[in-house]
Amino acid sequence: MAARDSAKVAAGLGSASDVKLDAAVIAALPKGCRVLAAADHGVSQWGKTQRLDAELADGTRRRYFLKTVHNSRNSTSNKNNTTAAPATATAIDGEAVVCGEYESMRAIRAVVPGFAPAPVAWGTYRSDAGAHFILSAFRDMAPAVPTSAVGPSPSAPENAMPSPERFAARLAALHEGSESPPAGRFGFHVKTGAGVLPQHVAPWEDSWEVFFARSLRQALDLEAARRAAAGRPPWGSEMDALAALLFDRVIPRLLRPLESDGRSVRPTLVHGDLWHANTGVDAHTGESLVFDACSFYAHNEYEFGQWRPACNRFDKRYLDAYHQIVAKSEPIEDYDGRLDLYKLKFNTHVAALFVEDESLHKQMMNDIRDLVERYGNEDDMQEDEEEEEESSIYESRSPSSGNNELEFRQAFSLLCRTNL
Repeated sequence: MAARDSAKVAAGLGSASDVKLDAAVIAALPKGCRVLAAADHGVSQWGKTQRLDAELADGTRRRYFLKTVHNSRNSTSNKNNTTAAPATATAIDGEAVVCGEYESMRAIRAVVPGFAPAPVAWGTYRSDAGAHFILSAFRDMAPAVPTSAVGPSPSAPENAMPSPERFAARLAALHEGSESPPAGRFGFHVKTGAGVLPQHVAPWEDSWEVFFARSLRQALDLEAARRAAAGRPPWGSEMDALAALLFDRVIPRLLRPLESDGRSVRPTLVHGDLWHANTGVDAHTGESLVFDACSFYAHNEYEFGQWRPACNRFDKRYLDAYHQIVAKSEPIEDYDGRLDLYKLKFNTHVAALFVEDESLHKQMMNDIRDLVERYGNEDDMQEDEEEEEESSIYESRSPSSGNNELEFRQAFSLLCRTNL
């Protein structure tokens, strides 16, 4: 039974005998639970989403949310001719996606319990090794209030936007209340996927500058590889030159000051893909909710790179409310530049996800050009280096090399450009 046929209930209703679910999903439900109905619910770019109405062994009614994600077609096949593990780095690894979301939601709830629906289980279909699922508690979302005669599309209704103040308070509690398991390090303990493509979360890293550079490098590599696989035009010489400046000058210019002159970045748990469509308001409690997380421990301001694109509905009110609670990182004068750099990471990943849309690649290129124009000036970098003393970040990175900052910077630039 394919995942897309796993539940067939006319008009969203049906008796228990009507409901057909994979055995792995049934096994993940509480013992003695009986599924009364299953129906398509919501819209997902990457898989099938359903609401399950169930009755527990004691007669209590409960609802669950089921998401199923398939490995991509260019994955390997097992002996039963079903889709198994992905064969290439550009393929969709459904297992990593659902496992990463499950662990992300667990981590968020461990810090702010009501901020995300409770994850119940994740697993692989017994009938199809290439179909993977995540099961979680179902939460009713308040619908958006139409602001015009057009209103939200009935086929893809939007959730109500949370209150800036209440949402900011919960997000700040998540960032301020979290601590990475290896204290002071950036990363995550399992693979996570933004959308259905992998993002860099390992190995654990002490330096935010190094971690982010590796993350952006992976996203750019992925975009280039998926363009090639889709037959899109390859990067040209301009992109190669811009990428070199991006890693040699822009990233050090914007992120190195965060970890220089006695400053440091505390790793905090981020949602990882916090655009407005991954949030909502609980229809019963009125509290803010987040879902579809792909978390890791990062600089807290990384979260707001996803708020920069014009299509996002998290406007200045949300940032202002957040920074009433959590101050901007020093140096504050680099704040806008840092957020634009973080925005580039998100836009690069989106360009890789929707590689057939050339406008997204052009947007990514424009982001890089803008950053290089603003922060890629060699004279500015030289002035900054003359003013800086050797930072403890370099001492801790290579204690046996005589603490040679230039040596580390050269190695760092080479590392970040590898395979770009």
